[in-house]
Amino acid sequence: MSSIVVNPQSEEEFQFISELLKKLGVDSMVLSDEDAEDLGLSILMKDVDRSDFASEDEVMAKLKG
Repeated sequence: MSSIVVNPQSEEEFQFISELLKKLGVDSMVLSDEDAEDLGLSILMKDVDRSDFASEDEVMAKLKG
């Protein structure tokens, strides 16, 4: 089954949506901002081109610059 991600714009919207889902009997999970960033990063890492490699010098130059 697919999922839906909702980003409420206020605390009131968050409470309303949470209560609505609970009343409808829909399973839901609250993600922290950090959890959402981790999820996005994992999606990007999954889609990265792994056939292209960078040398250690290139990586260190990017980190320093």
